[in-house]
Amino acid sequence: MRSYSHNSPQAAARIVALLLIADGHVSRSEMDALYGRDIERELGLPPGEFAQVLHTLCEDLLMGMRDRRLLTGSIDDATLAALLAEVSDAPLRHKVLYFADAAATADHHVAPAEAWVMGFALKHWHLREAQA
Repeated sequence: MRSYSHNSPQAAARIVALLLIADGHVSRSEMDALYGRDIERELGLPPGEFAQVLHTLCEDLLMGMRDRRLLTGSIDDATLAALLAEVSDAPLRHKVLYFADAAATADHHVAPAEAWVMGFALKHWHLREAQA
């Protein structure tokens, strides 16, 4: 898995992208929710960069698939913790969670894999009580 600079827009975008593909399906409503909230501008990405981060994440996950049937099958607790550790800035974390929530709820169904990513982020970033 490639790494991004600590607290970079790309590191933040990758976490949102992971949640986006966690259930194995990216819906139009999820993408509309992200772009409708101006994800690239809000995270400090140049135009078109979110799609590139999403594409790169998928490439990295494909390389790690081996015998697994799901693209996200190579994401375990340790890998997710490493990705989350790349974002330590509190305001940036809140932006990530804002966009992750927008993507997860856009299709009116939060899949178990999406809930896992979101719950893990809240716990890892010690934000559980903020969401209650």
